[in-house]
Amino acid sequence: MPMKIKLSTILLGGAAFAVIGAGFALAQAVDPRIEQYDKGPATINVSPYPAAIQQDYAVFSQKCSQCHKLSRPINSDFVLPDQWSRYIHRMMSKPGSGIDSGSGAKIYDFLVYDSSVRKKAMLDATLAKASPAEKAAEEAKIKAVVAKYK
Repeated sequence: MPMKIKLSTILLGGAAFAVIGAGFALAQAVDPRIEQYDKGPATINVSPYPAAIQQDYAVFSQKCSQCHKLSRPINSDFVLPDQWSRYIHRMMSKPGSGIDSGSGAKIYDFLVYDSSVRKKAMLDATLAKASPAEKAAEEAKIKAVVAKYK
């Protein structure tokens, strides 16, 4: 009996380590899309942007670089206001992000404005695939942000 108990304990312990190891490996795996985003440019030339958007870029750069490379959001395929809103809210909920509602709004404005300028072709292609109602809602959000900075 004691030999069976020892053997089952060893097998159970080995299985537990295997599960933990697999979980750790999965946690370390990076989505290939994210890896691609991380390899792209990590800055944007915002000198042609309105001064207030340039200030929002400074907030974006300072806050977002605390947890990941700036190249990740800069090179992502997110272009719609709703995509940026979800992304920012997810980042706000991360411990230590330091993104409060005020800085979150500035980051949102910067990313929506930037997507409407620098990623215009991608934005237009994405909007072309949206339903008429979704397209109208997203365009209204973009216009609202752009109008704040004229």
